[in-house]
Amino acid sequence: MPHLVLDDFYRLAIPSDPQVRPDGGAVAYTLTTAVRDSDENRTEVWLAEPGAEPRRLAAGSAARWSPDGRTLAFLRPVDGRPQIHLLPMDGGEPTPVTSATLGAGPAVWSPDGTRIAYAALVGTGEDGGAPDQNAPIVATRLDHKADGAGLVNGLTRHLFVTETDTGETFPVTTGDFFAGEPSWSPDGLRLVFAADLDDDRDLEPGGAAYAVDAVKGAVPERLTDPGLLCGGVWWLGDRLVAAAHKGGLIGHVRLFTFGPGGWAEVETGLDRNVMTGAPGYPGGVPALLGTDLLFCARDGGSTHLYRLPEGGARAERLVPGEVNISGISAAAGAVAYVAATQHSAGDVHLLTGGQDPSRLTDHALGDVELFTARRRTFTAPDGTRVEGFVLRDESAQTPGPLLLDVHGGPHNAWSPVFDGFHLYHQLLAARGWTVLTVNPRASDGYGEDFYTAAIGAWGLADAQDLLAPIDALIADGVADPERLAVTGYSYGGYMSCWLSATTDRFKAAIPGGCVSDLASMGGTADLGLLLKEHECRGDLAAQSPITHVANVTAPTLLLHGQDDDRCPVGQAEQWFAALRERRVPVELVRYPGASHLFILGGRPSHRYDYNERIIAWLEQWVSGSPS
Repeated sequence: MPHLVLDDFYRLAIPSDPQVRPDGGAVAYTLTTAVRDSDENRTEVWLAEPGAEPRRLAAGSAARWSPDGRTLAFLRPVDGRPQIHLLPMDGGEPTPVTSATLGAGPAVWSPDGTRIAYAALVGTGEDGGAPDQNAPIVATRLDHKADGAGLVNGLTRHLFVTETDTGETFPVTTGDFFAGEPSWSPDGLRLVFAADLDDDRDLEPGGAAYAVDAVKGAVPERLTDPGLLCGGVWWLGDRLVAAAHKGGLIGHVRLFTFGPGGWAEVETGLDRNVMTGAPGYPGGVPALLGTDLLFCARDGGSTHLYRLPEGGARAERLVPGEVNISGISAAAGAVAYVAATQHSAGDVHLLTGGQDPSRLTDHALGDVELFTARRRTFTAPDGTRVEGFVLRDESAQTPGPLLLDVHGGPHNAWSPVFDGFHLYHQLLAARGWTVLTVNPRASDGYGEDFYTAAIGAWGLADAQDLLAPIDALIADGVADPERLAVTGYSYGGYMSCWLSATTDRFKAAIPGGCVSDLASMGGTADLGLLLKEHECRGDLAAQSPITHVANVTAPTLLLHGQDDDRCPVGQAEQWFAALRERRVPVELVRYPGASHLFILGGRPSHRYDYNERIIAWLEQWVSGSPS
């Protein structure tokens, strides 16, 4: 069976956002594919049922069942803006029910099915549209831009309610803030959402849970105190559940419930980070299975699904094996979820009645043989134990080239499952490379002390965790010390710069979406203050690769989104200029219109090119026989 090739990128189909039907008998989900000819990411709503082949329902995404299961609401673009459509499941064509000027967010059905709530952007232009694009843009706060959106320029995000029969729509919230996704109270009278309404929220980032009557122009009521920094809140049955940080921005997300005594932390018995799901960060919104609480948390680099019985003291893991769970929903005793494994970038599963999970889809590339990563534990010089994953052709007999790939975050984590985005891992393994991914201190999945162990010490506390595993693989005869390379994205791009500047071990470096100067980053990135004051607090120069750039000799390829506001392209420009001045071989590739997360959801041609250039650079500067 052949190994993966880069053109398989256009054959990958990745499911997400599974939604179980209210009777528990079927799952609607979004399927995303990359289309070469149109250079677009195509999303479609599909339906999967036990014992039947999955079938396509419509072009669109974010499917949501009506309470009676007879109608499916989903998002589909109209004139380039996403609008909520309703699809009758007994036959008929989907019809739009919203006409939001800047587009609508996913539908949230009221308990009686007569109304739909959603969040939508609101501009300062006519009828809530975008402002004059040629008018001067005035900023009075640091949060005047956001990665993926660009300059905010007066945009806000608010809650709306639409009557499903008449299409009549009214705004529920107004004001200068961004409202999170809404959730209905059991009686259908109120909505809860997370938002930050504080005047100085750009200086002291936070968030709170709010409740608001589901009527036009209602005034939100704050539910949480300042000690909880709330990122999401939901009514689950008659329980109000929030996901929040407690006491600070850097640390684990925990679950809290509201009761007569106020908010109380849900005791899960796990020193692990709750994952509610975001691009690049698997997980899903908490749900109820009967009276049991379902949630996702990261453990050992992978995101798992847990069940906590009502009144229980410790959550139990529901899905065995090497998996990454993304997206969950529950109804009628059934749980739907998407799981990535070592052989699939994702498939839809259904768990019912305590039985073994049933896989409802088969989106794996069945005609391709994938290399599987092995878990290994390594020991840093100070005695800290770190986990890593080694991907290679195990039949190789001699030491070969090794690529160290550093994850972003820094509070993300590598997992040993098949990665549908970093395809160069598989392609390099087929060419005789070893790909080493390590979860150094600051990574998620190893407890909160480990999670916070590099605060104020980027490059100083964590670099040893990445170099020690390389030494171990050299000692094992796996890696050739003369053919080492380093890459990574975001924080991983930072570490690629740092390691190439503070060691001479790497024959090539490929920083993606990099950070080279923490001081300038603090004043130019959309989350610059958070980085400066909370993550890298202290001596920014000591933690900045640019301080040590004179030591770099490794040929360097910089890959960066032109419209990146999280790690602005100036970070790559500084590194590029410094290396070029010193006549170090260097190349800067800028992807037009690409934000920070373009390697996950940007133009297919850009993502294809990103993978292709990494391989070409490594072959040019590292591949070949030992010198």
